Amino acid sequence: MSDPTHDLPLTGAIKTDGTPLSLREYEAIGGYAAVRAALSGLAPADVTARVKDAGLRGRGGAGFPTGIKWALVPMGDDAPHPKYLVVNADEMEPGTFKDRLLLEGNPHQLIEGVILAAYAIQADIAYIFLRGEYTVAEDRLHHALHEAYEAGYLGRHILGGPWSLGLHLHMSIGRYICGEETALLNALEGKRATPRTKPPFPQISGLWGKPTIVNNVETLCNVPPIVARGAEWFKGLSRTPNGGTKMFGVSGKAKRPGLWERPLGTTIGEILDLAGGMRDGLTLRGIIPGGASTDFLGPEHLDVQMDFDTVPKVGSRMGTGTMILLDDRTCPVGMVHNLMQFFAQESCGWCTPCRDGLPWVQKVVGAIEAGQGREDDLDVLRRHARLLGPGLTFCALAPGATAPLGSALVRFKDDFERHIRDQRCAWN
Repeated sequence: MSDPTHDLPLTGAIKTDGTPLSLREYEAIGGYAAVRAALSGLAPADVTARVKDAGLRGRGGAGFPTGIKWALVPMGDDAPHPKYLVVNADEMEPGTFKDRLLLEGNPHQLIEGVILAAYAIQADIAYIFLRGEYTVAEDRLHHALHEAYEAGYLGRHILGGPWSLGLHLHMSIGRYICGEETALLNALEGKRATPRTKPPFPQISGLWGKPTIVNNVETLCNVPPIVARGAEWFKGLSRTPNGGTKMFGVSGKAKRPGLWERPLGTTIGEILDLAGGMRDGLTLRGIIPGGASTDFLGPEHLDVQMDFDTVPKVGSRMGTGTMILLDDRTCPVGMVHNLMQFFAQESCGWCTPCRDGLPWVQKVVGAIEAGQGREDDLDVLRRHARLLGPGLTFCALAPGATAPLGSALVRFKDDFERHIRDQRCAWN
């Protein structure tokens, strides 16, 4: 990471020694200036407008415009209260570790983003819903929250004004389904983590039936620099009409797996170059571009720009922006089986296609990988990839789970057929 500067709105202030910024260090580089400016000179609608004009889209995977999402919350004297803001920090997408860096490296930037977002919707209470395994982030957030309360950035009558906000840290017990915002809200209420029927949407009836916004960690970390430096500056950071920068990650057999902040529109090949390319002696066969729930792309897609609008044009999604690499010495059938095991385990069991379909997919792919596949198994898998697709299940878990499966059946068809024909895995 770079030395503390404002060149990069998310990672420019993260220190290279692995320690988080203290409150005083964060303030020294302009931290909480956006909060002071907003609370003293901007109406809540002005903050929302600035975020909307900046083109900030959700960084949790869906890419919904953040300002538009906020604008759906009822405002004015007749609006229901309390209102809630909830941070989705339950980062469980396989291959994704971007929020962890932000939480551990600069927790005050998240807290400032929460304050600004809560002010924009006039929330009364906010929660950080944190993955239970992120114990380092937990400790650092507890310390940063204490500092923020002591400095008057949180609590009653923030900075001496009329508005108050309580911000609380909630540790998750860890379920992938909590990436779906209404399942997260159920879990936060102490209920079983299952998705809710929509409408009503959380902006109208969310946590305990009150207006609620759920935003991802990376999304909220972008808010302070937008409010402080303006929409045009933020849009100017990007190579595409999608505003700003993005945390891009690489895992798999690259020389230097890791995480980098780059402009939206940076190509897949450029991100792979940041990771040093493939390890010596290995060749790239496939790329899952946005976390495990996105379709495979191939080496022919290295020039594709990573942004919300371009990646879908070549048959996948940008998702979380954290790519997983497949090399020519790793079995694609085994890789898909590993993913199906995860998704089948993480199904909340709420709808039949997901509850029963994903374990069956796991069983069939596992049999093929173990050399026990049958000729009609590929038709079974193709049918499941279609019937568990978008719009056919209660939420997006099963469609995301079958995205790598369906694309692998096309891109690595020969590998699946060879497993069945030879009754073994060639990589074992």
